[in-house]
Amino acid sequence: MSETAEETAPEAAALDGHRRVTAVEFMAVTEQAALASARWVGQGERKLADGAAVDAMRKTFGTLPITGTVVIGEGEKDEAPELYVGEVVGAGGMPCEIAVDPLEGTDLVARGDAGAIAVCAIGQPGGIFSAPDMYMQKLCVGPTARGRVDITAPVAETLDVVARCYQRRIRDLTVIVLDRPRHRELIEEIRAAGARIRLIPDGDITASLSAGVRGTGDHVYVGIGGSTEGVITAAALEILGGEIQAKMWPRNDAERERLVRHGISDPDRVMLTRDLCPGPMYVIATGVTDGNLLRGVRYFRDGARTHSIVMDLFDHTVRFVDTIHLFSRTPLREIRL
Repeated sequence: MSETAEETAPEAAALDGHRRVTAVEFMAVTEQAALASARWVGQGERKLADGAAVDAMRKTFGTLPITGTVVIGEGEKDEAPELYVGEVVGAGGMPCEIAVDPLEGTDLVARGDAGAIAVCAIGQPGGIFSAPDMYMQKLCVGPTARGRVDITAPVAETLDVVARCYQRRIRDLTVIVLDRPRHRELIEEIRAAGARIRLIPDGDITASLSAGVRGTGDHVYVGIGGSTEGVITAAALEILGGEIQAKMWPRNDAERERLVRHGISDPDRVMLTRDLCPGPMYVIATGVTDGNLLRGVRYFRDGARTHSIVMDLFDHTVRFVDTIHLFSRTPLREIRL
């Protein structure tokens, strides 16, 4: 946990006099989204899987004593009927801002591939940057290399710095990169530097979290992905003590104009973790399919098991929660480890 995060958390404890809804209470939001979407694993129905996650997440938000404004969601109001940017969710109570990806990895679920999650970030009012939905260049590292890397430096130099932070050689590092044609030169540079690469088809929030937690075997996430995913990543890495550095990557004049409307006049401006999420509170993610960090949903007769990570800036805790959900009131004879 960074000193900045520890100093900021107590300031929001009252939250305008409302009861502070805990991070564990928000966990039901991602659990229900994961349970709903996991039914579609391997079925080739990405839209149905995503729709199931959105419906379940929104319904669960409605049961919580919050007045939450969606700042990162499924799109603008005319693009998405639920969890759109600007939508207010909750039963009334604690004011907060919400960034969601009800199903990160819709194609992963459709194919039955690893690494899909349901995730949400909760911030104080004004605490989450409402980024325009476009590409963003990102560099993500864990606490070991926080404050030591520079997104504007050549990737070989960055890997040398990260290797020295971990007291190992570049060839011992694993770098995660989205498998996209736009990363061809980046991949060649990483290979030339000698690091190992884990190419992923989708899921850069999951990849960034993996790089931010020691013991996953991943050390760096780098490349161009979605800006909205970058904001959620920033909230998570701030709580985990890691770091994201980012630059918007507009592809045309229309996107550059959108940046200006969002207060970014210089597209080459480097944004740091707190620029993207100045007031994070919680980040919660639940596995939909198995990954390096979280296990996917496992069904059994009249029930299911979920695996979640619950990151709490207030309590300075990171919990891994294994939950058994019983769908029937009929008592079970046994619960397995």
